[in-house]
Amino acid sequence: MLFLVSISLLAGLSHAHVIVFPPVAAISQQHSQQATFRLETSDDDVDLTTDAMGGLVSFAHLPYIPCFSSKTDDEIDKYDIAILGAPFDTATSYRPGARFGPHGIRDGSRRIREKHNWDIYTGRNSLEDWAKVVDCGDAPLTFVDNTMALKQLVKAHKITSGRLANNASISSTPRILMLGGDHTVTLAALRSTYERWGVVNVIHFDSHIDTWDPTVKGGRITDYAAVTHGTFLHIAHEEGLISNDSSIHVGIRAPLGTRRRDLDNDVHCGFDIVTARDLDEFGTKGIIKRLKDRVGDGRVYITVDIDVLDPAFAPATGTAQPGGWSTRELLTIIDGLSGMKVVGADVVEVAPVYDNNGETTCLAAADIARSLVMLMVDVPVVA
Repeated sequence: MLFLVSISLLAGLSHAHVIVFPPVAAISQQHSQQATFRLETSDDDVDLTTDAMGGLVSFAHLPYIPCFSSKTDDEIDKYDIAILGAPFDTATSYRPGARFGPHGIRDGSRRIREKHNWDIYTGRNSLEDWAKVVDCGDAPLTFVDNTMALKQLVKAHKITSGRLANNASISSTPRILMLGGDHTVTLAALRSTYERWGVVNVIHFDSHIDTWDPTVKGGRITDYAAVTHGTFLHIAHEEGLISNDSSIHVGIRAPLGTRRRDLDNDVHCGFDIVTARDLDEFGTKGIIKRLKDRVGDGRVYITVDIDVLDPAFAPATGTAQPGGWSTRELLTIIDGLSGMKVVGADVVEVAPVYDNNGETTCLAAADIARSLVMLMVDVPVVA
């Protein structure tokens, strides 16, 4: 029986198609039938300028510039928009890890490249427009002293924004997109931004209001403990850095500490609120209109806490809150803000240690950062 099966198989093989592979450059034609490989000895025609996804990681493979170094403007390349990392998380209230956020966001941006950045919705490439965009690396921040770390970040931010811009005929003052870091870093950015641009309106994407009164939340312990990622907007208001009547929260859904006092204080700090569920009633177009109506023609700072997204789309954050938006919904709203005078922005609270194997949060944060750069490119702002 076995003999008959073998004969049948051999008969079938005799009618099988013979597959002949086309010649391959690295295989000698003379010996191709013997599958003998010939090693090419000349590499003159090998191109090493291919834009790969490997190598040292800057955001979207942008050039690295030592923006906040002691070098003069004539000693470094000029730029119009700078990416600045803020590796800080010692003022977070729950899960730490956002100090690695800048690294994670840059990893998430590996697939974004200058020459392959044409937006499917607008037909524009924000990285090949009038603005030269660079990565300045991370500000060197101490991790044992919050007060000193924030001072270091303010200084790095000031030096970076104080350079003469590359395209000074359009806008002489560079703008900064900061990668956090817990949300406290926004306070440092607003302090620096105030010196360059004056009082700004704030569009604050978050699940929490972050205007908690420091004397109530943490401040009873020490003044040092009063500065946290949940109080920084109250402090920014008290310091006169933000407008009193044209700032707004977006995506809010987290519980409050009191029935009315937190909301009353929030109004005192100059904020209106768009809740996460407002999206169900008004849609993305309605949310965009509310933001534009609130801010008007004023200069705006946009801060995006990644926890504005639902944990299904961004699990890697310190204070995840269910019931949030999808990544597509958030990107639609951010992109819809085109036309605003965005003088600065940040993406914060990315804690890569809590991400999944697919790096869902870091990928989302990188695309959010890309959209924020696009807003800056869309509208040059003169200081």
